[in-house]
This record gives sequence, structure tokens and C-alpha cells, in this order.
Amino acid sequence: MTARLDVLSAGYAADRVASTVVLIRDEDAVVVVDPGMVASRQRILGPLAELGVDPASVSDVVFSHHHPDHTLNAALFERARFHDFWAIYQDDTWTDRAADGFELSPSVTLMTTPGHTLQDITTLAATDEGLAACTHLWWSSEGPAVDPLAEDQELLERSRARLLALSPALIVPGHGAPFAPVQV
Repeated sequence: MTARLDVLSAGYAADRVASTVVLIRDEDAVVVVDPGMVASRQRILGPLAELGVDPASVSDVVFSHHHPDHTLNAALFERARFHDFWAIYQDDTWTDRAADGFELSPSVTLMTTPGHTLQDITTLAATDEGLAACTHLWWSSEGPAVDPLAEDQELLERSRARLLALSPALIVPGHGAPFAPVQV
């Protein structure tokens, strides 16, 4: 069995900003990636309802990094475990763990991909269409090629190369619609 990935809200970054919010389902795992800023919470809750997913059934929330545009609506998922680059948080429990290679489910893992921030992670989902990567290594398919807010552009380029070496079929960028990467 492989994971199913649905984009709940495709993000953007211009005069206004919204993160791309993703739902991944794999066996018992119901994962939301980057429930950040959106024009209305209905941009998250509406698509979840259409897919038959109750917010209380979300088991895990992943933050690609800790900027508010990627985390602001985390409280919609009150029963979830929350994941970042170094720990799992649930209720009043903080469990340290390395993100790189951490399995949320049989088909969903985390990968450290620093560059935009030094704490960035990517969520990898093995789907029927191939490997999908929810990541802020790209803002959108249109760019920018150089991240204007990167803490370390050189490190970001190395993280991009490391991810592309896995031959993902789909990139789900931080602020745009999914796209097929150009393999070099």
C-alpha cells in the first residue's frame, strides 16, 4: 500500500502569502503538512470535509519550518502529534528525535533539508504516482531560483540536490501548486 496525497490549499507568495497545505493518508496515519496562513480557515477545513476527514482524526502535523505562514493553523488539529526538525510534540510531552529518516508511517518519512532555514525538513510520501516531496526547497514551480529569504543558499542547493537524487515524481512547494521536477 502507498500513501495518498491531496493538496488542500495551493499557496502563493506575492502581495499576500499562504502556504501550500497538504493531506497525506497512509494506513492509520492522517498527516497534514504546513497548516499555515490561508485566506480563510475554510481553505483547509472545506477540502478536508470534502475528503471525509474530520480534523480530530488527523494523527500528525508536520512543519517544514517554523515561520508563521507554515504553522499558523496548527491548532485546528487538537489531537495530532506535531513534528519539526528535532522533536515530536503532543499535549504536554516533548520527545526529542532526529527528523532525518523518521517514519510517520510505512510510506511517509521525514528528511532534513536545511537552507531556507537551518531547521527545514521535507515530508516524503511514496504514492502510486511515485515519490512526492512536500518541501520549502522551492517556493513554487516558477521560482525564485534563489530563495530571497534563505539563511544559507549554498546549503539549500545541496539539499535540493540530495532530494532530487531520490528522483521524486512530484514536488509540492511551500507556496505553489505541485509540479514535476526537472531531472538533471
